[in-house]
Amino acid sequence: MKIGVLGTGMVGQTIGQKLIELGHEVKLGSRTASNEKGSAWAAKAGARASHGTFAASAGFGELLFNCTPGEASLEVLAAAGDANLRDKVLIDVSNPLDFSKGMPPTLFVGNDDSLGERIQRAHPELKVVKTLNTVNCEVMVDAARVASGDHTMFLCGNDASAKATVRALLIGSFGWRDVIDLGDISNARATEALLPIWIRLWGVLKTGDFNLKVVR
Repeated sequence: MKIGVLGTGMVGQTIGQKLIELGHEVKLGSRTASNEKGSAWAAKAGARASHGTFAASAGFGELLFNCTPGEASLEVLAAAGDANLRDKVLIDVSNPLDFSKGMPPTLFVGNDDSLGERIQRAHPELKVVKTLNTVNCEVMVDAARVASGDHTMFLCGNDASAKATVRALLIGSFGWRDVIDLGDISNARATEALLPIWIRLWGVLKTGDFNLKVVR
């Protein structure tokens, strides 16, 4: 499959590398086609890896990942272009983190709205599925990295078929065993709201290799 990954930071590169290892073709996207991090990643990742603008990455991908900082996500998706996004599934792993007042960051949207909803409203023909935003990028692509994968991932979105596609990727490719569908995209309010406790746990535990488990 051809997959577009928007964002050339640690999250985008980690997800892109895993997808390459799984046999997919991946194009990382950034503001410019000459982005140094994207170009270096593509050169190192091999023949199935490439890099381009956000529009090029979105146009290339049959499936898309939003791995950009939350404060930039709407701008990035506008740059990607509606024509390149239309009718595609976007796995949104971003979070509405506000670092303007230092650490720890706050959330710039919450309670009665979410970044996932804002993305969906801005691009109604895009099939947004919010997931993976509650763990670090290494755990995103390798659930077994923590407790042999015996922990929980959430997803939400408005399109049932899009969620089925994403669930299959999480279980079949990234090793997730317990995936809970919370419902429509408004439930991104809940998963994004987990970030304050996640950040504080990271500070106490001194590692990002942890997650929550829902015990029935």
